[in-house]
Amino acid sequence: MLVLIGIANSAIFLYDRPYGHRQHIVEDGLLDRLVATVTVSAVDARAYPLFALLFGYGIVQMISRSAARGVPEARTRSVLRRRSTALIGFGLVHAVLFFPGDILGIYGVVGFMLLVFTGWTDRALLRFAAWWLVAACAVQGLVYALPHDGEGRGYFWSFERESLAEALPLRFVEWLMTPAGLLPVLTAAILGVVAARHRILEEPARHRRLLRRTAAVLVPVGLLGGLPSALIVGQFIQVDSAGLVVAFSLLHSLSGVAGAVGYLALFALVSSRLAASPSGIAGALTALGRRSLSGYLFSSVVFMVVLAPSTFGLGAVFGSAGAFALAVATWLVSVVVAWRLDKARRPGPADALLRRISYKAG
Repeated sequence: MLVLIGIANSAIFLYDRPYGHRQHIVEDGLLDRLVATVTVSAVDARAYPLFALLFGYGIVQMISRSAARGVPEARTRSVLRRRSTALIGFGLVHAVLFFPGDILGIYGVVGFMLLVFTGWTDRALLRFAAWWLVAACAVQGLVYALPHDGEGRGYFWSFERESLAEALPLRFVEWLMTPAGLLPVLTAAILGVVAARHRILEEPARHRRLLRRTAAVLVPVGLLGGLPSALIVGQFIQVDSAGLVVAFSLLHSLSGVAGAVGYLALFALVSSRLAASPSGIAGALTALGRRSLSGYLFSSVVFMVVLAPSTFGLGAVFGSAGAFALAVATWLVSVVVAWRLDKARRPGPADALLRRISYKAG
């Protein structure tokens, strides 16, 4: 999950070149074009819904575990409200200092909404999720299909500012605008709530047939649904019809949530096999999963330092392949650091702070 988010985010830091479809830079090299095509098809609008699925799943887990320990429901909801408020605060700081495409703020808002939805039946949740998905993807599809002159960014203007005095206020505005392109994550979070009620990730063996069918169908749907937009970004096809661009953009958004569900099913199958034969790799990945907030923020710090114009400015030099390599390398470092922290029985710093805020007395 974190490496996919890193790959998606790193591409946004590239600047000082013309911009094409979905605000990706227009590239010349074949390798960069191929990497951009794969990224748009397999990662863009797929990584954040995957994160949201696990976020919704985790909310139900927290409520269930608290109930099993005899914690009053009012106390649990108070903890979750503080946690959601803290996520919004984390998101604000993260956006202004490092990455205005932050997702933590909207997850904080979603957390408040899920406290209402947890009282709904599965049928009501799935009905609402379906309607919301269509409306949200229509908005997201239009946002990413907006026409532009190709020279400057249509949004995320702060990435072109060398002066921090100019960039910081822009990042705050961009953070407030970001939810318009991320609305489908609510549907994904609701699906996570339903999945958690049936303990699909805790008991993958019992749900193996469902997981296999879901992965077999929805992973290809996600990849193929993102392919038209990906081919436009990679400059392998040219589409002059504005209506067709909007249709491809809508397809990309809808298939993104489907692909995220397919990825989650695939990861559940893989993780259940790893759990059957424990290895050092599985332990390291688990360690990072327990420190996911710190890992997410760490990647933004690295990208800002390496790529932003106000620091080393390599976002003006790297292409999609370079950004991809940086994202993977950053993720590998975070896996090693998380593994070392786990060996020392130390939490991730951001995760520890979030927990301290959430569970404080009051």
